[in-house]
This record gives sequence, structure tokens and C-alpha cells, in this order.
Amino acid sequence: MKYIRTILANVRKADRDFSLIDDGDRIMLGISGGKDSLAMLLALSRYGFFAKKKFIIIPVFLDLGFGEPDLSRLKAFCERLGTPLIIHDSRFVYPILQAHTKPGGHLPCSICSRMKKAAMNDLANELHCNKVAFAHHNDDAIETLFMNMVHGGRVATFEPKMHLDRARVTFIRPMIYCREHDIRLLAEEENLPVLESGCPANGFTEREWTKKLLADLYHSHPEAKENFRTMLTNHEAFGLYFDHLEYECEDAHDYALKPIVSAKTMAAYPLKNRKPKEGERRFVILHHHEYIGEISYRFESDHRVAIYDLIGTKAAKMAAVRQIEDRLCRKVNPLLFVLYGAGKELAIELGYEKRTEPGQITVARYVKRRTY
Repeated sequence: MKYIRTILANVRKADRDFSLIDDGDRIMLGISGGKDSLAMLLALSRYGFFAKKKFIIIPVFLDLGFGEPDLSRLKAFCERLGTPLIIHDSRFVYPILQAHTKPGGHLPCSICSRMKKAAMNDLANELHCNKVAFAHHNDDAIETLFMNMVHGGRVATFEPKMHLDRARVTFIRPMIYCREHDIRLLAEEENLPVLESGCPANGFTEREWTKKLLADLYHSHPEAKENFRTMLTNHEAFGLYFDHLEYECEDAHDYALKPIVSAKTMAAYPLKNRKPKEGERRFVILHHHEYIGEISYRFESDHRVAIYDLIGTKAAKMAAVRQIEDRLCRKVNPLLFVLYGAGKELAIELGYEKRTEPGQITVARYVKRRTY
């Protein structure tokens, strides 16, 4: 019982810190058969009593086509917990992964992850679940952070909670504070019916390389493990260059765009108060380093960008729109820009043409196609 209490305590802390689980939730659990997802299933089957919350859990196993796994022990385990296992046929995934095999015969993990999440989203809607839980733990979060820094140039890891407006589903990770060491010992203590991974890439991924890197680091600097855990939520001591970014406008050097990326930035300016849109990038327009307006954009599709919420003088708006066009065209080519609410005179001066799309009644929509 020692390790289930440890896991439950960490789930409780994550729930309190990130408000993951509410009364009345229907939570679909992604069950791979590995120790992490089985530990999550066991913990959440008991967590309602532990936290005095009423919610429903629905374990789901996605059959991705990696062989023919024996699920008899897993199904029996779920039955004992009073949560019958749903097996969803997703065997179309493996042939797609094979078609995108990387040099050296490695399957593309990123494509697999996206396809699994998309399948889970669709199934969650079918089952009327408002949340989907994944079993990523604290060691996973730190490994992902290092992988993104090494391979992606990003200081980022996955989020404990993420709402997807289009999918109408919220992803939660209740195990985000749990240690892999404790999960492994829980699996032994409870004799969980752990399945061997059927993925051909298992044990040969960049994550395995990162695990070894961190293990070596923890061996020489044992304090790093707890410090990394603290780092992920230590917002008061967080400091990188991005709070000082001011992208100078190339055609109007007196103007600059400052990305709104932190609470510190938001508190410094009289921003328009509204709920941000999914995938949105928001900027302050500066003139001689002083606030003069705002502008936002987001990708509506891979080659279509919406620009909106323009605030400021005509000159400020023109400089900001042109700067966003130039920056994005260097990254994606070609692009269709859709300008909302700018006004006819400004839109035409910027080279946009009025368009009313089928089924749309708005007249404040202007478009411009650009290539770099």
C-alpha cells in the first residue's frame, strides 16, 4: 500500500495545483498496457474516494496494429476495478507509420503521437467524455523539455492541462508530479498486468537517449533531479530573453512588435482584456519603445493566416501588419493573409482585396496572397 499512497498524494497535488478533475467529469483514460497507464488507471479508480469527488473513468486501449497483443489480463484487471476496457480498432495507423519510416528504419514518433491524439479526441466525443487523461509523469516532462531544447530549439514540455476548442476535449495529465521510480515500484507492489510494448521503435528512440543523458547527470549531480522537478513550476525565478524581445519593423524603424508571452509583459501595458483564441500570437505595437497599439494573428490552416484586433494609429497598424507578413512569409510559403476589422481604406492601402466567402455575411474581411 505504500506506493499507491505516494501516487495518490501526487495526483492530489497535481489536481489541486492545476484543477484537473471536477465533479461530474467523464474522463477517458489512454491505456497502453504499460506500467504508467496502468498505475494511472489504478490511482484514478480510487481517487474519487480519496478526494471526495464524483467522476467517471473509461479506460480505452487503441489497437494501432503493432502485432496481436494478449489483452486478457488487462481486460480482467479493468473488470476487477469496475471499469470495463474499451478496445478501439486503430490498426490503420501502423501502415501509415511504415510509409513514413525514417532513415535507419525508425518509425516517426511525432506522427504516431498526433494520430493517437486525434483518434482519442474522436472517441472521446463519441463516448461523451469531456476529458482525456494521459499517464505522462514527471520524468517524462523533464525528458521532453530536454528533447525540445536539444532538437527543437524550444524551452517547452507538455502541459498538465490543455483545452482543445475544436475537439471540445480537455487533455489532463494527473500523473505529472509522479516519479517513474515510484510508478515502477507500484507496478511490482500491485502486480499490475503490464504488457510488453509492441512498437518496433521501443528502446531505440531519442527519449531513450535523453533518459541516459539525464541518468548520467543525476549520478554526478543527485540534487539536479529535485531541482528539475521544482524548475517546471518555479515561475517566480523564470527568466529568459523573451520578455525583452522587440521586433523592429523593417520598413518603419521607429515601430516595433513586442510579443505578449508572460504575465510580466501583460502587466506592463494597458491591453485589451479578452479571452485568447487557440493558437493565437498577440503583440504590443511600440513606437520609440512606448505602447501605441496591439495586433494579433493565428494560423487558420497551414497556409492561411488571420490578422485581427488592430489597435493604434494608421501608421502603427500598417507597420505592424507588414512586419507580420514579412516574418511569416519567411517561414511558410505561400501564404494567404486574411485581415479582419482593419477598415476598407487601410486594407486597400496594404494591398488587400475585399472578399465575402460563401456562407459569410461579414464585410470586414480582406485578403492578400503573398509568396516569399
